[in-house]
Amino acid sequence: MIEVYAFATPNSVKVTIALEELDLAYALHGINIRQGEQGTTSFTTLNPNQKVPVLVDHDARDEKLVLTESAAILVYLAGKTGRLLPATGAERARVFEQLFFHASALSPAFGQAGFFRRFASETLPLAIERFDNEARRVLGVLDGVLAHRDFVAGDAFSIADIAHFGWLWRRSFPGIALDRTPHVARWYEQIAARPGVQRGIDRVEALTARN
Repeated sequence: MIEVYAFATPNSVKVTIALEELDLAYALHGINIRQGEQGTTSFTTLNPNQKVPVLVDHDARDEKLVLTESAAILVYLAGKTGRLLPATGAERARVFEQLFFHASALSPAFGQAGFFRRFASETLPLAIERFDNEARRVLGVLDGVLAHRDFVAGDAFSIADIAHFGWLWRRSFPGIALDRTPHVARWYEQIAARPGVQRGIDRVEALTARN
């Protein structure tokens, strides 16, 4: 049995999308970060870093596995099923290239741009400009990648697409539009139309309605 602790966040939706795409059964538990539930003792026991998502796999080969960090969870699920991550070679390396680009560039830029725009708009205009520009810059890099590929790591849908999609799904938080990145816009609509992606989004959005 797989359990997931999550909320309607860019990182959480990556995990529910992956589980739906991989046809894995799971129980989803809402952690309302707006109400500070990530700071409770029970959740901190699962993740001392107090962030969602967290995956608990009771069917792991050796013992119960508690795993944090969305990219690590995506890699684990792909390995568990043998899907959405090539086994060897350049194709596998391209997926990891995009996962690391997401973790080091797109995700922090989008997150910081949204934070400063929403919570420090009057006091830290330099920070807003800095991260707005960086978010748009890395989106332009991704647009260049997608000018030559159907998916972010090549010709096949992979966990790298799921990783990028999570933040682009919540691009309203940093106030980023796709009008200047037509290849990203094409790719986004293609990913958003996948039934598994839609089911994953519906699952995390339902958590907001319940909390």
